[in-house]
Amino acid sequence: MTEPTSVSSGIVIATGVGIASILPGIDGDALIGAFAGATLFVVSAAKLPLWLRLVYLAISVIAGYQGAPEALRWLPLKSTGVAAFLCAACAITLTLALIERAKAIDLSSIIRRGGPPSA
Repeated sequence: MTEPTSVSSGIVIATGVGIASILPGIDGDALIGAFAGATLFVVSAAKLPLWLRLVYLAISVIAGYQGAPEALRWLPLKSTGVAAFLCAACAITLTLALIERAKAIDLSSIIRRGGPPSA
């Protein structure tokens, strides 16, 4: 069963997104798409603590909203909502994977050899 605080905080956040989407200068489709994509990620990350999921929710919404115009340039999409959804759903997953990969790089050996390894 979900905690009452997580349900009520989710309602408050969703209401805030809905109200913000009707403000002038805000792309409502992109904002709602980004929120939906971020929510999908947060719901699928049930093993993480609530506070971390809320942080990831905020980061994903921002990344999805900001990434939607770029995704429209590179993908055959017509809706900013769909582009923002895809960006928000993938933002944290890809970023965490890149961070883990960067941790595995041994910079001292690259510097000693004088450059990156040749393939």
